[in-house]
Amino acid sequence: MRTEFRIAGTGGMGVVFAGVILGHAAVVHAGLEAVQTQSYGAEARGTAAKSEVIISDEKIRFPKVREADYSVLMSQKAFELYLSGTKRGAVLLVDSDLVDFKKAETDYEIVSVPAMKKADAIGLRLVSNMIMLGALVKKSGIFPLTALENTLKDLITSKALQLDVDAVRAGADFV
Repeated sequence: MRTEFRIAGTGGMGVVFAGVILGHAAVVHAGLEAVQTQSYGAEARGTAAKSEVIISDEKIRFPKVREADYSVLMSQKAFELYLSGTKRGAVLLVDSDLVDFKKAETDYEIVSVPAMKKADAIGLRLVSNMIMLGALVKKSGIFPLTALENTLKDLITSKALQLDVDAVRAGADFV
């Protein structure tokens, strides 16, 4: 099993961190192989950013995502830039309030997640990436949600931990 994931948005949305968390959860808490890469513009915020993660139950010999099986597209710019790198028939998780995804409805399975709106309701817009990550892990079934929650305990300070766990669970509830 080799599953390719792409998480994309604009700088400042936490897509790179979400990819790091996904890869860490796969290796440390699910016993799988994973490789994570990232790219982003020179500016810290506002430019296109993406994180790609390959998860496998075998050694990963080629560490580049060819065509994503799952794409998380958190902004319109990310949708326009990275949709073409998603396998036809694959799953797209999109922030329904930020992305006009109508042109992709026939070629992909679309999971609409109002992540930014839900993050605002939780009280911190920065957790929209965790909402999308929770939805992604639940939809893919790549490993149990508890592996993701345990990873948050590994990587997040105690001050923000419960907020991030709540965001992951909220995202999983959308699936």
